[in-house]
Amino acid sequence: MKKVVIIGGGAAGLKAAISAAYKYKDGSGEIVVIEKNNRPARKVMITGKGRCNVCNNCDIDTLIANIPRNPRFLYSAFSAFTPQDTITFFESVGVPLKTERGNRVFPVSDKAVDIVDALVNTAKAAGVRFINGEVTAVISENGAVSGVKLANGEMICADSVVIATGGVSYPVTGSTGDGYRFAKMLGHTVSEVSGSLVPMNCHEGFCTHLSGLTLKNVTLSLFESGKKKPVYSEMGEMLFTHFGISGPLVLSASAYVKAGKEYSVLIDLKPALSIEALDSRILRDFSELQNKDFSNSLDALLPKSIIPVVIKLSGIERDKKVNQISREERLRLCEVIKKFPLTITGLRPVEEAIITRGGVSVKEINPTTMESKLVSGLFFAGEVIDVDAFTGGFNLQIAFSTGFLAGQNV
Repeated sequence: MKKVVIIGGGAAGLKAAISAAYKYKDGSGEIVVIEKNNRPARKVMITGKGRCNVCNNCDIDTLIANIPRNPRFLYSAFSAFTPQDTITFFESVGVPLKTERGNRVFPVSDKAVDIVDALVNTAKAAGVRFINGEVTAVISENGAVSGVKLANGEMICADSVVIATGGVSYPVTGSTGDGYRFAKMLGHTVSEVSGSLVPMNCHEGFCTHLSGLTLKNVTLSLFESGKKKPVYSEMGEMLFTHFGISGPLVLSASAYVKAGKEYSVLIDLKPALSIEALDSRILRDFSELQNKDFSNSLDALLPKSIIPVVIKLSGIERDKKVNQISREERLRLCEVIKKFPLTITGLRPVEEAIITRGGVSVKEINPTTMESKLVSGLFFAGEVIDVDAFTGGFNLQIAFSTGFLAGQNV
């Protein structure tokens, strides 16, 4: 009987277990998942703010376009298990799904626990055995895996081992970089890991005063120092924090930040209005507030807490009467509103990141099977591999697709 050990009971590990169990449904194989947490898929529980953005209902080309690093490596995995396969799978095991803005797919219940329960229960129903324990080493002999060693000293023999331990983001969920250590011990190259989809630190002190302010329907543009064209520009939602900025737009933009480079951000607070249209709007507001101080004239245009900052950046005196403000000053105000500036001083620690950037080199993994090119019977799945994606359900799809392919080939 073939024995398969899967290290890690997250999205990739559970999908690999289900895929392998279906392959050996004739009873010719035993599938074991070793998870060090008391409950599998802790990280899945917190994805999508607890709602779980299961996948993105899109085609393979769109998937590839949303992966900034090593996208072509995933072509075979995405072809083997598509977003439509993900949707079909969950609905077939009793979790109805819905597609929202941006083709993001969520459970109808809006509960991530339904996704986790479906994965765990399907695996158990297929005969997968779960062990609550911590793997300390993957054992290999003569260029092939032979088993794993647990923290309690127990050795478990295996014909195949799937490393699906995740990255180092959200370590409280169990992602503590174990898989990178195992990969290195077996001769694999592991690129430097850092956070992706992570909040940003800003130089400007006013961010502290704006902490908690959420901006909706704004456009955020990220610029690399010295370049006129933004490396990222998107409309959506963001928020200010005591250290800088966060929220969906910021997390997505962080995926474009490269180590050693300097960046700045411009926020268009009124993307639906051109400079001319914005000026006309301000003129109209001013005409209705003839003798008001400038500091009391922007309430209808901007969130209250950001008004003092915009006023300061505009260089217009707070107590100047609006009917005394010149056209040049108005245009300066429009410029601040359309290009609200922030200086990025760095990304937040990897522990605060949604996913990990970096990992096991894709050059040492067969893209059509997820098997190591260096060690026979060793497979990788999910975040431990040097691939990552933008927000929108793409990272979970990577987990499901690579997990499925690994499980098919163990």
